[in-house]
Amino acid sequence: MNPGQGKLLVIRGGAIGDFVLTLPAIASLRRQFPAAHLEILGYPHIAQLALAGGLVNRVQPIEAANLAGFFARGGRLAPELISYFAGFDVIVSYLYDPDGIFRTNVALCTGADFIPGPHRAMDGGGLHAAKVYLQPLERLAIFDADPVPRLRLPPPPAPPGPLALHPGSGSERKNWPEARWAELLHYLATATDFELLLVGGEAEGDRLKRLAAPLPPARVRVAQSRPLAELARHLAGCRAFIGHDSGISHLAAAVGLPGVLLWGETAVEIWRPPSEKMIVLRHPAGLAQLPVETVLTEVRQMIGAFPVETPPRLNPGNRE
Repeated sequence: MNPGQGKLLVIRGGAIGDFVLTLPAIASLRRQFPAAHLEILGYPHIAQLALAGGLVNRVQPIEAANLAGFFARGGRLAPELISYFAGFDVIVSYLYDPDGIFRTNVALCTGADFIPGPHRAMDGGGLHAAKVYLQPLERLAIFDADPVPRLRLPPPPAPPGPLALHPGSGSERKNWPEARWAELLHYLATATDFELLLVGGEAEGDRLKRLAAPLPPARVRVAQSRPLAELARHLAGCRAFIGHDSGISHLAAAVGLPGVLLWGETAVEIWRPPSEKMIVLRHPAGLAQLPVETVLTEVRQMIGAFPVETPPRLNPGNRE
């Protein structure tokens, strides 16, 4: 088989951050086989990012009901998937398949070269997740690929855009206290002339509305539960980003934003966005103890001397 002239399939489930950290693998396939048809079987609302970035030719929805039989020994294999898998020369799967049952059943449908990949990097492994997801491609002679996720979208407008902030994540334990966010936003609204873009999804609930309510309406926009490709374009036009350990932070890094990430207990060496433009802030007593002044100082150093007034004396947290 010649994958350079054939059809390649990447199967990828997982959350936003998992997908963004798999973008280097997808981009490496695109560079290695520029003439091939490259397709993703995944969650369309997330996988659309690769389509928007010009990395793949097509995205197909991964439907759990149809795939169920492929995860059972002797399971009933959906005819439409038998036909679908048969059309590919190479299949790279990041699905959880510890016993190899899915791989065995796919082999009943196609003679494609099947390359299994990890569905998630191990916290104790010491290797960044993006590099872990690249390792399976060594079977295709892809070595030393760029491990930094990059989404190349249409260029943003020339004037500096708003400062983007994501005051949430998929887990409350990863979040800086809402009162600290309110204090930070109040400072930015009173001591700078920045426009502010508050972004989030369903996990934020009414938090964005509560935080935006006391701020000047003319300078604050709320972008909640927007399609990811649309959100990525909004972020690409921003001047910088402040967020947590979240998929949106990975997305902001992938479109090239500088940023400050307020980080909790997750392993930094495995899960931080691997972008030199992103600064990670931690506090030895836990994320809740990270002072607002420390965050403001890092944002100021990143963007320039923005405040009208000087922040109070700091009690710095740890920067990584």
